Amino acid sequence: MPFRIALSGLNAASADLSVTAHNIANSSTLGFKQFRSEFSDVISDGVQLAAETQRFTQGAVEFTGSPLDLSISGEGFFTLSDGGGLVYSRAGAFGVDSDGYVVNSAQQRLQVYPDAGSGIFDVGALEDLRLVTASSQPVPTTETEVGVNLPTESTVPIGAFDPDDPSTFNHTTSVTIYDSLGAAHTATLYFNRTAAPNFWDTRLYVDGNAVGGANTLEFSSTGALVNPAGGSITMPAYNPGNGADPLVMDFDYSLSTQYGGEFVVNTLSQDGLNVGRLTGIDIDERGRVLARFTNGRSTSLGQVALTNFANPQGLETLGDNTWSETFGSGAPLRGEAGKGTLGLVQSGSLEQSNVDLTAQLVQMITAQRNFQANAQMISTADTVTQTIINLR
Repeated sequence: MPFRIALSGLNAASADLSVTAHNIANSSTLGFKQFRSEFSDVISDGVQLAAETQRFTQGAVEFTGSPLDLSISGEGFFTLSDGGGLVYSRAGAFGVDSDGYVVNSAQQRLQVYPDAGSGIFDVGALEDLRLVTASSQPVPTTETEVGVNLPTESTVPIGAFDPDDPSTFNHTTSVTIYDSLGAAHTATLYFNRTAAPNFWDTRLYVDGNAVGGANTLEFSSTGALVNPAGGSITMPAYNPGNGADPLVMDFDYSLSTQYGGEFVVNTLSQDGLNVGRLTGIDIDERGRVLARFTNGRSTSLGQVALTNFANPQGLETLGDNTWSETFGSGAPLRGEAGKGTLGLVQSGSLEQSNVDLTAQLVQMITAQRNFQANAQMISTADTVTQTIINLR
């Protein structure tokens, strides 16, 4: 009997050493959760390994600066597609494959909730996160805001207006506008003081071509714009002649003034955009993914899908820092980062292993002592047996 009991103790100590060795080997593995040996007694027959459970405590967070390195501060798992099936992970070292999908080292694709518009995401659906590889669509200019100060001391120009003769106008400024194909055009505005006090003529030329005729700006005795009503002038359609749609633009002069001093351009902006190329992505703490383009435009690509379980210790370990659901783990509980029990997403950081190396070394010594003690028990039992056999 002592031999069998001590042998079970040897097996238990050996299993304990194996678990400890596994923890130590993965002390630098991203998102690894340490295992713990749990033993139970066997009546009159020693000890047995009851379970190897994982501790899903938070690991230390290391900041990397890479926007696709993600960590979860709190509970939850990243949701990944592995050939169509779903697996779960705490390791957030992601990159981009040749097709633009965001994947981990095992080529499992990060899942997001699709963008439903107006800052809302469809949390009832999942899709692969794919970075936009196509250029951002251009936006034609439809409105230009003009805020200039036209000096009240200006004199009336002599002669008929001629854009090539600076003596026939008082002031000019220009802004770049865009057509529906994203091609840039130069819109030039000319300002002429009229003989009537507080009245100015303004003209628009695009790429050197006149767009309509003169339009009148009227200012009050205090220098504020009073006409046109509302400050906006709709210009005739301009055909850029390159296959793009005609440009129909409003010019808003409501911020323009007639004060003493110099001609000053305070505001000159337009709402068009040229073709944009992807320059980077931003992922906020709620997991919302935003693609940024060179033209200043941003596009929502979805929201990182987080999943939790009623019993994470019931998950099945698959390797590659991933788990799968089981009957014991309960059904997946998906939601948005920062809501319910789910933690927040930290971009530019990675969660390290939660293995306490010092504690594991102490555990190794303890398991070693247990092994030695059980081995000594076998040796002692053998001595007793030999003594009995040698009785005469």
